[in-house]
Amino acid sequence: MKISQHRAASLSLLALALAPAAAAAVAATAVAADDWPSWRGPTANGVVSTAETPLRWSAEDNVKWKVALGMPANGSPVVLGDRIFLTTPEDAEGKGRTLECYSRADGARLWARTVQIDEKMPTHETNPYCGTTPAVSGDRVVVWHASAGLHCYDLEGELAWSRDLGEFRHIWGYGSSPVIREGVVYLNTGPGTRTFMTAIDLKSGETLWETDEPDVRTPEELESRRIAGSWCTPIITEDGDRPLLVCGQPTRVVAYDLETGSIAWTCDGIRGTRGNLTYSSPVVAGDTCVFVGGWEGPTLGVKLGATGPEAGSRQLWRHAAQMSNCASGAYMNGRIFIPDMRGILWCIDPATGLPDWKKRVARGGTWGSIVSAGDRMYLLAQSGTTVVFKADAEGLEVLAENEIDEPTNSTLAVVDGEIYLRTHEHLYCIAASR
Repeated sequence: MKISQHRAASLSLLALALAPAAAAAVAATAVAADDWPSWRGPTANGVVSTAETPLRWSAEDNVKWKVALGMPANGSPVVLGDRIFLTTPEDAEGKGRTLECYSRADGARLWARTVQIDEKMPTHETNPYCGTTPAVSGDRVVVWHASAGLHCYDLEGELAWSRDLGEFRHIWGYGSSPVIREGVVYLNTGPGTRTFMTAIDLKSGETLWETDEPDVRTPEELESRRIAGSWCTPIITEDGDRPLLVCGQPTRVVAYDLETGSIAWTCDGIRGTRGNLTYSSPVVAGDTCVFVGGWEGPTLGVKLGATGPEAGSRQLWRHAAQMSNCASGAYMNGRIFIPDMRGILWCIDPATGLPDWKKRVARGGTWGSIVSAGDRMYLLAQSGTTVVFKADAEGLEVLAENEIDEPTNSTLAVVDGEIYLRTHEHLYCIAASR
């Protein structure tokens, strides 16, 4: 498959004139506490400490600015300093895949960089091309375009390096996002014929390691075309006395050594009755890491920090066919809260995996992941409505339902009291008085 790049022109001479100074300021601060540098924010769990986050808004009220976007996409915005980055396809066939940079101040598009491929790749209508979220660190922004490659730019949009990691073909498309830590890019590739976890040097683009994930489907399952794949964006979490990269793969949980890619441990149990699938990122609750299998798959609790005899069997609990979800949950008030695809919120006890309660929190479906700010949680539904609520083991209190009548499958970004909301039609900056 042929891959090529081209530059889209910046939209204003003023933006070009201001860009170097802005880039210098961003590079000097690297990733600050108020940045939202990658999928699910600065701590990769959707949680920010600020309580100064807007409570109510609409398509007209408490909107600082909004800008029209091109084609629909599911990727979420990230923020570094005074800039916002997100992905957008250039055409319905996904042959042009673009990383865009916008100004936080007024939403002006500063630059766009497009990668062209010469073949239409399969996907599902609910998962348009460019469904991944970029990652930023220091003066670099990294974007994964699946079969169109992994690409790294500086904050001016100049190409630092590109990597063609192979073809990733799946009837449901792609969706895993890169993770950056201490100058290394970690990526769960796929789904496709060959899938692997990889670590790539952020500065040079050189591969540090690759670890393959085998396809464990039986010949009978392959003949019946049993669905398999992982769209999970991994997390880095402490496991005893060391950090590990933890990811839900199609049939199992895998923990990787950050430096070598060697598998520190695995735990089976993700395989479901409808397929070998993982969509969402794991949620850590103390020493328990919780995973949800895709398409009515199981929920699985895995013990972190296990040593001695405990290390041989990390599974704490497993419950089959609990929910279908694309969204990642959040840990608050001693419970894990996970929205399913029907708009029902599950309150799960991490010690047992059993729900304390299940209640409808949104009309229609929910693909967006939970963002927690202060003592509030925010959930963006597919209808464009953001539900703001408080919840604990005892129940749910809805504080506001903020309607924007535009479809979306994305997740909010929260930075310095502002909310960045991506629909299939617009990028919004919500900055309400509190």
